Formats: sequence, C-alpha cells, structure tokens
Amino acid sequence: MNQTLPFSKVFVIGLMLFAMFLGAGNVIFAPMVGQEAGTNTWIAMGGFLISGVGLVLLAIIALTKGGGTVEKLASRVSPLLAVVFSVLLFLTLGPIYVIPRTTSVVYEIGIHPIFNMSSDGKWVLLIFSTIFIVLTIALCWNTTKFVDRLGKIITPIFGILLIIIVVKSLITPMGSIGAPQEHYTTGMFLKGFTEGYYTMDVLAAFVFGGIFIKSISSLGIRSEKEVSSLFIKAGMITIIGLVLLQLSMAWIGASSVDAIGFKSNGGEVLAASSIALFGQIGIYMIGTVIFLTGITTNVACLSAVSEYFERIVPAVSYKAWLLIFAAMSLVITNFGLTKILAMASPILLLLYPLAIALIALVLLDSLFKGARAVYVGTIIGVGIVAVLDALKDANLLVAEINETFQFIPLFENGAGWIVTGLIGAMIGLVVGKFTNQSATATSPTQS
Repeated sequence: MNQTLPFSKVFVIGLMLFAMFLGAGNVIFAPMVGQEAGTNTWIAMGGFLISGVGLVLLAIIALTKGGGTVEKLASRVSPLLAVVFSVLLFLTLGPIYVIPRTTSVVYEIGIHPIFNMSSDGKWVLLIFSTIFIVLTIALCWNTTKFVDRLGKIITPIFGILLIIIVVKSLITPMGSIGAPQEHYTTGMFLKGFTEGYYTMDVLAAFVFGGIFIKSISSLGIRSEKEVSSLFIKAGMITIIGLVLLQLSMAWIGASSVDAIGFKSNGGEVLAASSIALFGQIGIYMIGTVIFLTGITTNVACLSAVSEYFERIVPAVSYKAWLLIFAAMSLVITNFGLTKILAMASPILLLLYPLAIALIALVLLDSLFKGARAVYVGTIIGVGIVAVLDALKDANLLVAEINETFQFIPLFENGAGWIVTGLIGAMIGLVVGKFTNQSATATSPTQS
C-alpha cells in the first residue's frame, strides 16, 4: 500500500540526508577556499558548489533513475566496472578513508584544542577513536531509527550552533576580504570546481542511496515512483541546506585573514575564527559542531558500506560487517591525520570524474537510447585522463605526463577528462549506430 508523507515528515527526511552529507570533512574545505580566493571567493565558490553540492542532487536523481544502487548504474558500462567501481567506492567512503579521516578531524579540531594536549598524543587518540567508533557502531545498529536520531535530534543541535557562529560573523565581521592568493588569480572557477571534489558528496550520494531507501521503506513507502519522488524532494531540502552552509563557511574564511592570518587547513580556520568571534567559548562551540558532524558522517558511512557488503556477501550479516569495518577504521585512524589525508587526493581525482560521467550518462540515457557503446566510450575517455591526474597527484611521472598530454584542452586545470569523455561519447555514438546497437543497459525495473 502506497503512502504519501506530509511535508513535515519529508522535511525531517531532508534533514537526515543533510546530516549524512554534512560531515566534519565537508565543513573544513569552503573556509580554505574563502581564505585563499579572497575577492575571487564567489567565483571560486561557483565552481565549488557545482561539484560539491549541485551534482549531489543530480546524483540522487540518477540513482533513482538508474535502479537505486551504484552497481546498477555502473553495470550499464560493464559488470566488471560495476564490481570494481562499487567496491572501491564503498571502501573509500568507509573504512579506508572517510571514517578514519572524520574521526581524526574530530580529534584534531574538537578534542585536542579543548584539552590543550601536546602534539604527541597517540594514546589519547587511540582512546578517543575507540570511544568514538564504538558510539558510531551503537548508532548504526538499527538503521530504521536513522530518521529520528539524525533528522530530529543531532541535525538541529549542530545546525543551531553553526547558525550562531555564522550570524555573529555577519554582524561583527572579523575583517575585510583581501586579495586572492596566486593560485586563485586565474582559473579560479575550475580551481573551485576541483576543490569541491574533496567534500566527497557526489560519491557519498551513491553510497548513501541504499541506506536511505532502506530507511524510507520502513516508513511505508513501497512503490518505485513514490521512493523516487521522496528522494528528490528530500534531496532539494538537502541541497538548499548545503549551499547555505558552504557559502557561510566561505564567508567566514574570506573575512578571517585580518583577525587570524592564513592557516594551513580549514579546521584551523574554523577553530581560530570561533575564538576570534566568541573568545575561548568559541572553541567549545566549534568543537561541538565538529563532533556532531563527525558522528553523523561516521554513522552514515559505516551503515552504508556494511549494508552494501551484506548485499554482495550475504553469508556475513550486516552487524558482522559493522564490526569488521569499524575495526579496520580504528586501525587506520591511528596512523594519524596527515597520512590519512595523503591518501585522499589521488583517489578522488580518479573516482570523481567517473562518478560525474555516470551521472551524466544516466540522465541523458534517452538521447542515445541507452546504447552501451556510448557508456563504454565515455568511461574509457574519462578514465584515461582520470588515471593520469591521479598519478600526477601522487607525484608519479609528473613531468612525463604533462609533456605528453598537455595538448588536451583543460588538462592543466584538472578538467581534461571532460574533453576526452565527450570524444569517447561521440565515438561510442557512432559505433552504436554503425552496429545498430539498441539499449543494453539494465533498466531500473530489472533486478
């Protein structure tokens, strides 16, 4: 039996999605864009919002059109890509990177400054990370309670604290917006676009899809049409919240330089800005925000990755996977934040373009009648340059790659994959017509 939810319930679900996407990692990137872009902040944030926020809604729509899981989307290219991309995506958004990074960020920003610990706090990190991840497990144990726990309780608390910090920064600005740093004097829009990758929200949209659909099914929503409609409505609420948040964080960063100087990362910007705005109590406020955003990110990611692996390896239960991935996350967390962050950029430069290409292909599917050759050609074109960008970012063969492939438009700006992806799509379209290829992708109604 289908059920139409009142707006109040849809709004709560939108808050749940907002809480899932808004993590400690998301909060720290826009302030750095603001500090470094200066008077070019709003141009740079235009690119940032497209890749870091706007594409999230498109990912949600693509997910509902493509069958509800990232595997079904990627299987339109090939079964092998579906397996490899999905496993790599879920592991990255789970125990290998996001959960350890989030836990470490919460410790570095929300715990370390409050207790004024020395830099050598390995045992303190171990104790804190153990407690934090055990709390994550407890909140993940029953996913059907996500709406009440995240949408009704946690999100309003950190939302109110963030609003207080932002309003104070608007009423009593810390300073004027200064000149942009060198790497934001030209090409600032594309620079902001690639910076938006680091929010990881487009990848998160794929990861959270399964746990979200499972949660709303418990509310009596059964039909595919109703699930898609609810997903999109809640997604709009989420997008509005994320846009307002990221612009506010960019403003804080842009207006903070006079008061706190330039900082090495967004976490330091927020911590120092909070103290500049509120005095010592500010560190407690931002510490609470970071703690709550961190726990919501961990809960969302750990639940989603466990749900996914339960699906592909049903012999191991969801709760068993929770414990396995929590243990992995705990070990990696204690390598330290610097080592964890060093892993991020090459992986994102590989996965993000592929994810964006999949979204575009699913949304434009009807224009080329779902011909698999178009999917394959596009992903090959995107994938080649994405691999090159990832190698460069990992400091492997940088000179050789730049010298050999500099002829590709936008390659120097990290967006060459757009050009090669379009070329691959056109080749695939010709091949599809030449071979009279019809739609071969798995439709959303197929299992």
